[in-house]
Amino acid sequence: MVQTGNESGKTGGDLLVEGLERWSIDQLFGVPGVQLDQLFDAIQRKPDAPRVYHCRHEQGAAYMAFGYAMATGKPGVCAIVPGPGVLNGGAALATAWACNARVLCLTSTINSAFHGRGLGALHEIEDQTGLLRGLTKWTARARHASEIPGLVDEAFRQLLSGRPRPVALEIPPDILAQRTNAAYPAALPSITKPAVDPSMIDKAAELCLAAKKPMIIVGSGAMDAGDEVRALAEELQAPIVTRNMGRGVVPAEDPYHLPGAAANGMWADTDCVIGIGTRLQQLREWGHDPSLRIVRIDLDYSETNKIALADAAIIADASDGARALADAIATQNPQRESRLEEIAAVRGQFENAIKEELAPQIAYLDALRSEMADDDVLVDEMTQVAYVGRYAFPVKAPRSFVHSSFQGTLGYGFATALGAQVGAGDRQVISINGDGGFMYTMPELATAMLHDIHLIAIVFTDGHFGNVKRIQASAYGGRHIACELHNPDFVALAQSFGMAALRAEGPEGLRMALREAKQVKGPVLIECPVHDEEFPSPWKHIHGRKVR
Repeated sequence: MVQTGNESGKTGGDLLVEGLERWSIDQLFGVPGVQLDQLFDAIQRKPDAPRVYHCRHEQGAAYMAFGYAMATGKPGVCAIVPGPGVLNGGAALATAWACNARVLCLTSTINSAFHGRGLGALHEIEDQTGLLRGLTKWTARARHASEIPGLVDEAFRQLLSGRPRPVALEIPPDILAQRTNAAYPAALPSITKPAVDPSMIDKAAELCLAAKKPMIIVGSGAMDAGDEVRALAEELQAPIVTRNMGRGVVPAEDPYHLPGAAANGMWADTDCVIGIGTRLQQLREWGHDPSLRIVRIDLDYSETNKIALADAAIIADASDGARALADAIATQNPQRESRLEEIAAVRGQFENAIKEELAPQIAYLDALRSEMADDDVLVDEMTQVAYVGRYAFPVKAPRSFVHSSFQGTLGYGFATALGAQVGAGDRQVISINGDGGFMYTMPELATAMLHDIHLIAIVFTDGHFGNVKRIQASAYGGRHIACELHNPDFVALAQSFGMAALRAEGPEGLRMALREAKQVKGPVLIECPVHDEEFPSPWKHIHGRKVR
């Protein structure tokens, strides 16, 4: 331990806990270990410290922090040991990066005296800081306990300003134990957001007003801007298109809303696209040409020219930017002809098509939706029903659909849903999993029971990595390898943890099981046996065809 000559001050662990309270963190997901002993002891000694949800694996803890952040929009905090612990949590940090989630990873290192010496200290890995920098927006390491107040404040400033992304703070075990008289300043650092540039608003408004067939595409950056996006859509008579991360910005039944898969056919005639808080991957997947005008509203300037250079780039919070653009258009916009009938026709044709093409998956999704309140939360996975759910499950409220974005993180769902349920409070969270992905974080069944997390987890079981098997069947002449699974009896497995468990046969059986599960005071697992051959391929609607 570093000797400071001051045994009367607070430890680094005390200061870290004080900082979490200062930023209103009341939940922490973690796995204790020797390098974090001082942190956990400081939590134990402080009666009003954040509640600890301790998990069975660092992967579970980090995913739970991610799920909490996705369901609430607030920071989710995980505490995991260095080295193997950080590596175990890496998939969750990568997923949080892809999903623009506010996750704070608290970790440690080897003792400061051993840094850079390659002595093989417990949990030592080469350049852990560099590893974390590749997974986070901001990473820092405390070199003395007196630095902790400034680093904690900066970590939260990074989390709450600019584009949301995970951050990490490393505090060596000797620094967590070190004592100091350092203290936090009285005031929190200010959280600023960029001011809207009026000249860019005018330029964007000019492009929008000249358009005959505009389209609005929203992503997770617009999650808290639903009213402003809706006002802009009314002014422009433009469809509001969502895919994966933007689902819930406006309710699925809103007359201006279209799932991305439905909007693909309108892209060829679209003459101006307004991307709000989105990476706007449609420019790459559906194509673009010089006739398409591009307007972007985004906190991250780098997104405005990655695929195609924006004609007008408004660097702003989605609410501020969309409101300013709608107001500017309203001052000079003549009454535009309504496109609601056109949008409704496109949506109706798409819904009828997928009901016919994908009836087995749609039946399960209908069963789910019928037993969920509007603001209940669905956490998806890499499984057949969930693939169709990306565009066919009606999402009716913000932060009520959790997806792993471009990471496509097999196995993320169950542990993520546990954290989402902690954050969702009285809203019910439902996790849908395949048997392959569920087993990644299955040990967190123990966490659900220990902490009485009232999640409903559905496991669709077919005994295969279903998508792998499907690809092998279609691309390799039906030659299968490494796709069969040996499963437990999932009902008996859950019951061995003391958990309520049900088996549901078919969509109607799932509907009845969900109704029963909602009456249980505690976590519930529902096993739903399926046959992979009963599910038609969902993939032609996932990305869409190139049309320009």
